[in-house]
Amino acid sequence: MHFDTVVVGGGAGGLELAARLGRRLGPREGRERVLLVDRSTFHIWKPTLHEVAAGTLDVRQEGLSYTVLARRNHFGFALGSLEALDAGRKTITLSEILDSEGGVIVPRRTVSFTWLVLALGSGSNAFGTPGIEHAYLLENAQDAQRFHGHWLAACARAAFSEKRSLAVAIVGGGATGVELSAELLEAHAEIQESLGSGQRFRLDISLIEGGPRILGGLPEKISDQASLALKRKQVQVRTGTKVTALHKGGVVTSEGTVEADMIVWAAGIKAADSNAQLGLVVNRLNQFVVDERLCTSAPNIWALGDCAACPWEDGKTVPARAQAAHQQAEYLAQVLGAALREWEVTAAFVYRDFGSLVSLGDNKGVGNLMGGLAGRNFFVEGLIAKWMYMSLHLNHHRAILGLGKTVVLALARLLQKRVSGRLKLH
Repeated sequence: MHFDTVVVGGGAGGLELAARLGRRLGPREGRERVLLVDRSTFHIWKPTLHEVAAGTLDVRQEGLSYTVLARRNHFGFALGSLEALDAGRKTITLSEILDSEGGVIVPRRTVSFTWLVLALGSGSNAFGTPGIEHAYLLENAQDAQRFHGHWLAACARAAFSEKRSLAVAIVGGGATGVELSAELLEAHAEIQESLGSGQRFRLDISLIEGGPRILGGLPEKISDQASLALKRKQVQVRTGTKVTALHKGGVVTSEGTVEADMIVWAAGIKAADSNAQLGLVVNRLNQFVVDERLCTSAPNIWALGDCAACPWEDGKTVPARAQAAHQQAEYLAQVLGAALREWEVTAAFVYRDFGSLVSLGDNKGVGNLMGGLAGRNFFVEGLIAKWMYMSLHLNHHRAILGLGKTVVLALARLLQKRVSGRLKLH
C-alpha cells in the first residue's frame, strides 16, 4: 500500500489532521492519498478518560468509529500498531491483528509513504516506583473501562463489608488526578441513592502529590480553589508527599503509609519505550525531538502531540495538552495541504497558550483564560467554567464531525442521560 500522507495515531491531533486533509482533497482523492492508522477501532477524547473510569460517561456512546469518521471525512483507515519504521525507504510496518484466541486475522503489512506524521500520544511515567503493577493506569479507553468494572465491584464489596467504606488513593495531583477525584465522588453519591440505608458506605479518597501544591503547572489561584473545593468534599489532599512504593492495600509515602483498596497512578507522562527503536532522535521521555516546524530528525517525517518535544519559550517544550495537539494539527494541515499541491509553507509553528480549565464535578470548575479580552488573563470558576470545559469537548467533535452533526450528537447524549441517568452501572 502507498499513501501520500500517513498519520499514525488517531488521538485528538492525529484524527483532526487526517480529517482536515481528507476533507481538503474530497471524496475522490482523499481516501487514496491520506491514511490514518490506529490500534483501536474507535476514538475517544483522552481528557474524558476519568469520566469513563468513574462511569459518568459511557464509552459506547462517546466512542466514535474510525471507519465512520474516515467515510465522512474522506480519508483511509487501517487498524494496527506501528511495529517498525524505515525512514530511508519511507515505509512503516504494521503489526498483525489477532483474534481472541491468538489466530491471525490480518497479517503484518508494509505501507509506503511520501510524508509521515507520528501522533502516538504518551503513557504514564512510573519513575521506577516499586509495585506499580498494583496501580490502575488511565492511558486509554480500555484502561478506563477496566478500572470502571473493578470500581463497581469494589463498591458492591464495600456495601456489604463490616467497615462499610472504600478507600481510593490517587497518586498525582495534576488535572487527571483532580478531575478523577471529583468524578468518583459524584459516582459514589449516585450509587448511594440506589442503596438502602443498610448498604450505604463511605468513600475515602486520598490525593497524593509530591509537589508543594496540586495542579502545579497552572496558576496558584486555580490550585488553591481546586484544593479548597476538594477538601470541602472530604478529599484528603496530601501535598509535599513523595511516593516510595506501592503494595496491595496501600501506598508507602514519605509521610507514612496510606491505606487504599484501589490505587490509581496519575503522576507524570512518558512516551512509549518503542519510540526509541524507530531510528529517530528522542529525549529522555522517549518523545521525538522536533524543530520549530515539527520536523523530526528524518526528512519528511513530522511528530505532533504528546509524543513530540517541540521547542517553546525560555527553553521549555510545548506542554502535553489537547489544545497543543489541536494547534499542531491545524499547522500541519496547512504544511501538508500545501505539499500535496506542490508548494511550501515556510512559517514556523507558534504555540499559543489559551489557558486551562479543570472540571470539579457537576456544575463546578476552575480555570484561567489567557490572552482574552483586551489582552488580559481571566480567572473563571463555577458553572461558567464547567460550561466552558464542556465546550472544549464539543469543539473537538466539531473539528471532526462538523457543526451540524456535533449539535445533533450533543442533544442526543443529553436526552439519553435524562432517560438512563448520568451514571453507567453496567
